[in-house]
Amino acid sequence: MPPAPARLGTARVTGPRPGRRTGALALVLAAVTALAGTACSGTAPPRAPRPDGEQRPASVQGVWRMDGYGTLVTVRGRQLRTYDTTAVSCLPGILTGTRKGDPDAPGRAEFDVPGSTLTVVPQGGDRARLSAPDNAGYRSLRRLDALPARCRQRPAKDPRAVFDVFWRTYAENYPFFAAKKIDWSAVRDRYRPRITARTTDDELFAVLRDMIEPLHDAHTSVDGGKGRRYAGLRPGTKIPSPADMKKMDAAIAANLGPGVTRRQWARGKLSYADLPGHLGYFRVTGFIGYTAGGSYAADVAELDRALDAIFTKARTHGPEALRGLIIDLRLNGGGADPLGLRIASRLTDRPYLAYRKHARNDPRDPKRFTAPQPITVRPYHGPRYTGPTAVLTGRLTISAGETFTQALMGRGPAPVRIGENTQGVFSDTMDRTLPNGWTFSLPNEEFMTARGRTYDGTGIPPAIRTPVFTDQELDARRDSALTRARELLGKHGS
Repeated sequence: MPPAPARLGTARVTGPRPGRRTGALALVLAAVTALAGTACSGTAPPRAPRPDGEQRPASVQGVWRMDGYGTLVTVRGRQLRTYDTTAVSCLPGILTGTRKGDPDAPGRAEFDVPGSTLTVVPQGGDRARLSAPDNAGYRSLRRLDALPARCRQRPAKDPRAVFDVFWRTYAENYPFFAAKKIDWSAVRDRYRPRITARTTDDELFAVLRDMIEPLHDAHTSVDGGKGRRYAGLRPGTKIPSPADMKKMDAAIAANLGPGVTRRQWARGKLSYADLPGHLGYFRVTGFIGYTAGGSYAADVAELDRALDAIFTKARTHGPEALRGLIIDLRLNGGGADPLGLRIASRLTDRPYLAYRKHARNDPRDPKRFTAPQPITVRPYHGPRYTGPTAVLTGRLTISAGETFTQALMGRGPAPVRIGENTQGVFSDTMDRTLPNGWTFSLPNEEFMTARGRTYDGTGIPPAIRTPVFTDQELDARRDSALTRARELLGKHGS
């Protein structure tokens, strides 16, 4: 199956699914910004001490600002909601939640949100952490005295206001302008004079699209309704048609060999086959939408069902155990990072660093980030496969497909990567709403190796470069990457 046609958090109707599902947590991501009319820095302003000198009680009630993200979170009674801010705007966020039960003794509270759960845990009186099961890491919150007055005002829908919020959100959050050699201030100088109070929706959409198209970033998009939708991609990326997909499946089947049967789970997004020579072939085409209901908990249960069937005692221990495993991510359109980490846990007998992630943390300085959060792969408590692996990648290995690839790089023994560079987008997307009701998205994070390297833009390169689903390969029903993986693992296991 091709990557699901969806945008992070909400449905995308054009192109492949270029990023991970925001689910509960990433829907609230936004830029570090201004509150009450002034731009704020990456650190919260000091709070005045309480007159009585006592510590504020640990409670999630009140108004909070995320470190590294311009999202405000309010908790009033049982209700949680978010606001997206920039130096020129404060708009209601798209996420609301209702508390489940009562907070526990430390003040920890859980909130039901569409498709998942948010957990907010106080860290003293003026700090808290927000996390969600479908997102790696957590978000730090700092208490504010009150919601800024701007957040209670009705936003202007004038095309100039729409432009300003769009430009400002990218200016305060996008980390890769320098790497992509884009002068974002010059972009504003070029396009802002074209926008007036009489600019039509079609004209406005064309300008917003033209502004972000040169970024060639698959985590950038703008959606102005039917006929006005755009999502970026790296140059040279071809979106496969249904006919292309049939050819790809035929080439894979031909190179798996006669009589090989693939078992499927997760509505076809997970499949496995035993190959001659005690090799295994595990194909993963996404980390989202494993069940019709679409909840993260249901996706986890379906993934575990597949992994239990694949990584049995017979395949992981003893004379009939696998001597090599091929993991095919060439059509992986992304989804929830923790699902990839869940697979990685079946492939190691020791904890190790998957990656570190941080977010841009200053609206004026694109070089300032939050403290890196280490994300760890921890061994599964049951059968695990720890032998040689080969990971197949290509340009349609996108977002969570790439973070999973990166998570496997710290495994011992390290997998051999075969194919082409991945797409080059790792961050969760910030999904925002414009004053006129349109939506857009952008990245604001970096995922880094233990040595601090990021593969954003370039993608993760293969160790062995082969063609991936080219016209010539498909016409001849060849699959050079799969064939090379079988040869390499076969020799290793012989």
